Amino acid sequence: MKNKQASTNRESSRTKWHLFEIIGVLLVLLSLLILLFAPNSLANFFNTIIGEVKPIVVDVFLTSEVGIAIIVSVIFGRLLERLGFTDGLIRLFVPVMKWLKINPSVIIPSVYNILGDINAAGKIAGPILVKANATKDEQKIAIATMIQSPQSFATLVLGLIALSVFGIHAFPLVIFSIFLPIIVVPFILSKTIYRDTKGVELEHLPRFTPKTRFLQTVFTSAKEGAELLLLLIIPAVAAVFFFIGAFKFFGIWSAIEASLSTVLTFMSIEPTTGIISILAAPTLAVAQLAELSSTVDPRLIVGAFVLANSGLPLSVILGQVPVTWQETSNLNDKEALQAALIGLILRFATTWALAVFLTPFLVN
Repeated sequence: MKNKQASTNRESSRTKWHLFEIIGVLLVLLSLLILLFAPNSLANFFNTIIGEVKPIVVDVFLTSEVGIAIIVSVIFGRLLERLGFTDGLIRLFVPVMKWLKINPSVIIPSVYNILGDINAAGKIAGPILVKANATKDEQKIAIATMIQSPQSFATLVLGLIALSVFGIHAFPLVIFSIFLPIIVVPFILSKTIYRDTKGVELEHLPRFTPKTRFLQTVFTSAKEGAELLLLLIIPAVAAVFFFIGAFKFFGIWSAIEASLSTVLTFMSIEPTTGIISILAAPTLAVAQLAELSSTVDPRLIVGAFVLANSGLPLSVILGQVPVTWQETSNLNDKEALQAALIGLILRFATTWALAVFLTPFLVN
């Protein structure tokens, strides 16, 4: 009797229309209409998307220095970890973070980000935060703070060259835009959004230097870097540029790009290189920054430098950070994404403030 009743309930539930069944039927009908009246449009749609995804996935990540740099960054980061770099950082930052009542491990991703790569930083720092018993709020602070740092050392170096071309004093800008946020951002977030923090005594923290053999560290980290590139980064990048390609096919991308350029100029960010930082690669953006005309407003150069020296492009924030941190920390992809977006908002605010108020003191 019970089985018959359960069967009747299932049949009754299945006969009801769900939202996605309605959407599915509409898609089937739309597909038939497209095949009947515009059979080439579907092929053009896929060609537009492939044309957008291929240059990034293949030309940037597979066959250029960027993909190799990610693998090398993981090797470099793991070697630093093996040589006691993490434990050294912890010792230096324990007094400051104890005063702020925050687990000192939150600064680890930012430092590894500057020295290596944002993806390697998450791969290495995520487990360190877990091992240090950082709360979920502290792990979110770590991600938001990481977004304030340049995602590769090359970006910082090329940016310094661009500043010298325009006669802009680099030292104060580097201090205010890169190193100061490592302390200031955790403090602000711990007092506002992410309050579940606690100071930790040095004796309560484990040691983070692994005991693996050096050769094993090199080869294992090389394999780890390749897996990171092929299984996490490239799928995330492809997903983001899939939507950009779709927007281009439907003719709305040019309007989005024009609006973005207007907003960047309003925020004192040079629009051409700013868009490159946001959508493609900050390293490419700062390389092009030095080629701009010397008549460009110095505030726009300062803004472009600060924005480029962050956790951009968007494919990293929307795709790679959630995927990487979901696998290496206690956070799920949504929590990691929210923390990254908060970090990006803070970075835009910092960019505008430094461009407007600090520029007069930096220009020769």
